[in-house]
Amino acid sequence: MLTHNLGYPRIGSKRELKKASEQYWSGKTTQKNLLQVGKNIRQENWLLQKNEGIDLIPSNDFSFYDQVLDMSMLVGAIPKRFNDLVSKKVSSLDLYFAMARGYQKDDLDITAMEMTKWFDTNYHYIVPEFYKDQEFKVSSTKVIDEFYEAKQLGVITKPVLIGPVSYLLLGKEKESGFKRIELIHNILAVYIEVLEKLYDLGVTCIQFDEPFLALDIDEEVKLAYQLVYKKLKTRFPEVKFMIATYFEGVIQNLDLISNSLTFDILHIDLVRNLKQFDAVLRELPDTVQLSLGIVDGRNVWKNDFRKSLEVIFEAVRSRGEENILIAPSCSLLHSPCDLDLEPDSDSLVPEVKQWLSFAKQKLKEVTMLKQLTFSPEDESILIKLDNNTACIYSRQTSGLIHSALVNERVKNVTDQDANRNSNFAARKEKQKASLNLPLFPTTTIGSFPQTKTIRSWRSKFKKGEISFEEYTGYLREEIKQTIKIQEDLGLDVLVHGEFERNDMVEYFGEKLKGFAFTKYGWVQSYGSRCVKPPIIYGNVDRPAAMTVKWSSYAQSLTSKPVKGMLTGPVTILQWSFVRDDQPRAKTCLEIALAIRDEVKDLEHAGIRIIQIDEPAIREGLPLLKNEWQEYLEWAIKAFRISASAVQDQTQIHTHMCYSEFNDIIDHIANMDADVITIECSRSQMELLDAFADFKYPNDIGPGVYDIHAPRIPNKEEIVKLMYKAQQFIPEEQLWVNPDCGLKTRGWEETKKALIAMVQAAKQLRAQVPQTV
Repeated sequence: MLTHNLGYPRIGSKRELKKASEQYWSGKTTQKNLLQVGKNIRQENWLLQKNEGIDLIPSNDFSFYDQVLDMSMLVGAIPKRFNDLVSKKVSSLDLYFAMARGYQKDDLDITAMEMTKWFDTNYHYIVPEFYKDQEFKVSSTKVIDEFYEAKQLGVITKPVLIGPVSYLLLGKEKESGFKRIELIHNILAVYIEVLEKLYDLGVTCIQFDEPFLALDIDEEVKLAYQLVYKKLKTRFPEVKFMIATYFEGVIQNLDLISNSLTFDILHIDLVRNLKQFDAVLRELPDTVQLSLGIVDGRNVWKNDFRKSLEVIFEAVRSRGEENILIAPSCSLLHSPCDLDLEPDSDSLVPEVKQWLSFAKQKLKEVTMLKQLTFSPEDESILIKLDNNTACIYSRQTSGLIHSALVNERVKNVTDQDANRNSNFAARKEKQKASLNLPLFPTTTIGSFPQTKTIRSWRSKFKKGEISFEEYTGYLREEIKQTIKIQEDLGLDVLVHGEFERNDMVEYFGEKLKGFAFTKYGWVQSYGSRCVKPPIIYGNVDRPAAMTVKWSSYAQSLTSKPVKGMLTGPVTILQWSFVRDDQPRAKTCLEIALAIRDEVKDLEHAGIRIIQIDEPAIREGLPLLKNEWQEYLEWAIKAFRISASAVQDQTQIHTHMCYSEFNDIIDHIANMDADVITIECSRSQMELLDAFADFKYPNDIGPGVYDIHAPRIPNKEEIVKLMYKAQQFIPEEQLWVNPDCGLKTRGWEETKKALIAMVQAAKQLRAQVPQTV
């Protein structure tokens, strides 16, 4: 029996890669230094896994930005608009970052590639762009270099590649008249060339990530899978091919996997879908080894060794110990690095901390499960098993977890709690009279730049280096300046800037019961952007108002409406590490009731527009469509409960980013938000295709420029995008706004972009007949 790992966090245990990357982008450090930081992280990860007893250690799981973008570089899928950079002979790393972030200097203005969510996680990947008859070529040696680098370090790794079929399915056709899966022959040639070079270096096992084998796929895709693995295995019979699936079960494709694909090891995610286990044991050929994804790679709860051993023993009895591997359920990319770094705190008390396991600890759990399988009578091993059992029992019986009051309130929720007083048409008339907004009203999504000074003040306050009065005084001044800036820019609906907030989920979790927080529990969201998800360990409740003070203060500074800014229940759920001892739907409803109380308090304080952000609605969709309806029913209900306690005159906004809406547009409409703002700029308004056949009833703000890149838009391109939007949405329903919050941007670029946006709105108003 072997242990293995599918991937390890690449940000560094204290976000070393984030800091080095951002210094490089700002010109404060050299490329040589950045490359060295990356090398240090890779080598530390390899040696850590070796020392923890992992038998098959991954390479090529490190990335300077995104593993899908790495694949695009590897196969030469570089969009033509970057040809000018290629001709300028910029370094491959600078070209790579330009594809992810855009490029705006040296008289060049190149938009970034689209970004979207990685399946149902909060990780974002850079979407490959495909064209009919596209040719591919090996354009990067990263996977080869890193295998050789590890080998020089004394570690023989299994390189990780996104499988060719999944890679194509992750992308988009950028012209009509073909399907991207038709490119499989062209791209397979590049994979073969890369594998030849790895084989020459002594590779013995390669991990092909094929997550689409856990999804619903059509016959054409199934034929592509058969073609790929037949050709690869025929060409490299001596190399073991591991097909790694995760985030769902493979039952719907088990016949294809078992009877039509040629490979050596199948990895399955038994945390997300244990029901597949018996069928896989029964149907998988005896010639194929089985990797059990038994340690949760996406959540932070300690593994229950006794339950895991039941699965492992059954697998060993069925297939023999030599044919079983033990692993995390998926890449540990989605886990924080190391629980050992975490100090005890008022939030992360020892009782809660003992229930947790981060990436480093998950490696130990994998190796411990192997030891427990083969040394069940070793006294030192048995002590560890008993300790694990006691910890699991402690969590089940802890008085920290359960609240009778919260459980009673959840039980008493009615259907009426999820409905506004009037329909949208009636509400819109009242809001029109109350708010008196122009056509194409302008606003931002909520946050404004969080400068180094702001972050330092927050840090000093948390450390007790400045008083509460000093800290709040600074925040009041920052909000005051931001309100004035927005008024000077000519925005119609203002925000207070969210300077008091560290993160849109963490901030609320800190004010709710049932949450714990870490100091170093960072995970990558995209590029250098890392988030520190809260840990929901118990029943959720709101002891006091969370945002009223700052929203009220901002509103007192202006006659224009200021939005109250909240994070919605589904997003708080999705972007937290959630307790796994009760249904997610119940936890979400508990959060919804807490947000509902806050919405009522904001309205009572005179806030006339309240935004409840739900960027994670689609992210939470089950990967199999036959499970969508159940999720959407409780997710949409949770949002409506959070939003429906206000009067008709109060306008409810929501925001969603980097999601495809076509197949759930009716459910989005069923949220019944008065205004929805969505990301549309990177896709050049392609997301609005969802509205072509569906008459969206409420107002919508299609994001007109991309805040995730430093590039500054001009007025003309914003107007052009809004013209596209008007093909789907009537003028009287359209808002003008960026595609997301401005927290990560600088003030200079923010002002320039918003000036262009306001000018574009004015031009649009001038071109609409006065009768509209």
